[in-house]
Amino acid sequence: MQHFASDNYAGICPEALQALLAANTGHAPAYGDDEWTRRVSDRLRELFATECDVYFVFNGTAANSLSLASLCQSYHSVICHELAHVATDECGGPEFFSNGSKLLPATGEGGKLTPEAVYEVITRRNDIHYPKPRVVTLTQATELGTLYQPPEIAAIADLARQHGLRVHMDGARFANAVAALGVAPADITWRAGVDVLCFGGTKMGLPVGEAVVFFDRRLSEDFAWRCKQAGQLASKMRFLSAPWLGVLEGEAWLNHARHANAMAQRLAGGLASIPAAQLLFPVEANGVFAILPTAVQDGLRARGWRFYTFIGAGGARFMCAWDTTPESVDALISDLRELTS
Repeated sequence: MQHFASDNYAGICPEALQALLAANTGHAPAYGDDEWTRRVSDRLRELFATECDVYFVFNGTAANSLSLASLCQSYHSVICHELAHVATDECGGPEFFSNGSKLLPATGEGGKLTPEAVYEVITRRNDIHYPKPRVVTLTQATELGTLYQPPEIAAIADLARQHGLRVHMDGARFANAVAALGVAPADITWRAGVDVLCFGGTKMGLPVGEAVVFFDRRLSEDFAWRCKQAGQLASKMRFLSAPWLGVLEGEAWLNHARHANAMAQRLAGGLASIPAAQLLFPVEANGVFAILPTAVQDGLRARGWRFYTFIGAGGARFMCAWDTTPESVDALISDLRELTS
């Protein structure tokens, strides 16, 4: 039975698994001095059509926390959406690794920051008793499954630049965003003003590992030491980096993301036909949020379905993954219809 609680539930996609197994031959230099890490770093530079510094860490919390720490001093602050993963689901990691930089939440419809909301936080205070704003962080796709369009990113980045702030992007579901928007990866990152991207690998089918991509290479000074100190420097780095080769070759990463997005649209279409279900947000990537009666939620769980109700702005969250099948979506919709009839 497939589940919809998280795209982390899915296994390793075939392309990543094949690349991982292919790397498991003989001896190779440790700590990132291997050919797989070099090749995938070069492949990412080609993908983004620019020179950039690339680092691999084990998980998204480390990627976000360490990259934000590299942009901040302890007396700085990070402007984020109030529902951003860095604020709600990382156990204080950004604050811990930055030695105290404060997160300043802002509001925004659909999980997205606006220039107006960011400006309000930037200009709220400028006295020495207040943590000085230094970074704006954007989540793409957002925690509510919505997407920033390239002009929206550029507008926030332009404002940030005017006030001396850097721009960080949490791209745990970056692949889904690129697939849905139909843009070049550069168009929603460095060309729009993003300084550093945390490119999610796990949710797009890798066994483990995220890529931290610094488009402003000056900001990555000493980042390797941050990774080492935080326990994020893999000794057998080839097993973190090799799966990336598998998904980046032949655009497997985009194909899997397109499939996950399509399954979310299929689920949203089914929910729209059920009077007792109400979609909460536009379905733009691979997440579907819906209000369901408590009895229906209990009924779904009694039938073995797993989904979350504590993420985002309420309701039930259903995530589709690279391996979600139409049959699984249809079975979930069928049970929903039975439980609401």
